[in-house]
Amino acid sequence: MKFTKMHGIGNDYVYVNCFHEAVKDPAGLAKKISDRHFGVGSDGLILILPSETADCRMRIFNADGSEAQMCGNGIRCVAKYVYDHKLVRKNPLKVETLAGIKTIELFTQNDCVYKARVNMGCPGLMRSEIPMVGTDTQVINESLILGDGISFPITCVSMGNPHCVIFVDDLKQIDIEKKGKAIEHHNVFPERTNVHFVRVHTPKEVTMITWERGSGITLACGTGASAVCVAGVLNKRTERNLLAHLPGGNLELEWADDENVYMTGTATEVFTGEWLL
Repeated sequence: MKFTKMHGIGNDYVYVNCFHEAVKDPAGLAKKISDRHFGVGSDGLILILPSETADCRMRIFNADGSEAQMCGNGIRCVAKYVYDHKLVRKNPLKVETLAGIKTIELFTQNDCVYKARVNMGCPGLMRSEIPMVGTDTQVINESLILGDGISFPITCVSMGNPHCVIFVDDLKQIDIEKKGKAIEHHNVFPERTNVHFVRVHTPKEVTMITWERGSGITLACGTGASAVCVAGVLNKRTERNLLAHLPGGNLELEWADDENVYMTGTATEVFTGEWLL
């Protein structure tokens, strides 16, 4: 099976062109191929498939084999792949995901995509949309108590997948693995959740670190950065245009007047290879 390794500001996935390849057990393959010692090494597996409703379709499997609804960094790479490899030569491009059809504006140089602006859609703010248990209200600066008795003020947003945003003064004081894992598996989140700790520098600029549902610590999370943009506005901490610094690089976010969130960032192809089935 041929594959391509790509990343969006360090959020790396193994991509398979299912216009030409067949993957029978994507969940099992994701666990094997994502292993950074015994496999290719990645945050997960993304399949690029034909679509009856859009220009192409993507399926995302985390490193633990679980299927995700959407990946902001991954979808930029999907757009780059189908355009650069001439599967679909359209701009803008429409990609079908489990979170709906996303429209992507491509920025090219020497006829190759180097950056993309994704319409991430309208955020879901009600508990039932995220989903979370409890009365169907918005979750803004609400206290979440962990098993060790420590509580965090959380704001929760769905960007097609669940996100829990926590604003802190010092990111270095956060044990991201311990706290991220505990929050991901908290019983208030029936489908688990992505977790983001955020430091606000100015109303236009933040730094964030991420614990990704099913993958652990990641260098970047596009849907997460989109959720942070929304959460910042809801908490009156940031403006609707935001620059987010992530460990792997920067993303530009806008929660526009049409209520859609737009995310802009790079997409990079690293190498191709063959997986010996």
